[in-house]
Amino acid sequence: MNARELAGQVEQLLVRPAPWPIVQAGHPVLREPTVPYDGQLGPRTLEALLAGMRTTMREAPGVGLAAPQIGLGVAIAVVEDPGATDDDVARVRERTPLPFRVLVNPTYAPVGDERVGFFEGCLSVVGWQAVTPRWRSVRLTCTDEHGNPVDEVLTGWAARIVQHETDHLRGRLYVDVAHMRSLVSDRMAAAWAFEPSPERAAAALGFELP
Repeated sequence: MNARELAGQVEQLLVRPAPWPIVQAGHPVLREPTVPYDGQLGPRTLEALLAGMRTTMREAPGVGLAAPQIGLGVAIAVVEDPGATDDDVARVRERTPLPFRVLVNPTYAPVGDERVGFFEGCLSVVGWQAVTPRWRSVRLTCTDEHGNPVDEVLTGWAARIVQHETDHLRGRLYVDVAHMRSLVSDRMAAAWAFEPSPERAAAALGFELP
């Protein structure tokens, strides 16, 4: 995607205020690897795009949003998590607040070999959740919206969010790696997905945790 093509797509988004529609599973843009962001947008256009992505993510509501989810095949994502309000959930899932941040051309690599499984959903797969194994800790490398390098280790729920959003930029959805026997509709989520750990769900639905 050249600069003119990307700028034209972004301008089409910006003609209407955010929140913008979120692309749903089945759309090809969610299955195509994104192109790197290398300055194709002017500073004001990029700022407006990121502000719109933040609004769209918050209004959904979600804890992350990748550019393909609004129809753009470029390697940009935004993340933000207020953290868990339940103490047991926060402890078991290692879910602490993650301030708003922008990930440009992110990649991750596992730190250690520990994997953990928890129920996970997606703004592009509305109505469903499934237990998804993820690396407990990852090393994130990317740049921020100002071009500053980022190289840090994340653990727990923040690491899960980064893996989920970075996978979007690779054309992957969480259902590609989830335990599909754990799949629950939102109507059934209260029975399993809101518990701190999916251990009871694993026993009842017949799947193994990492």
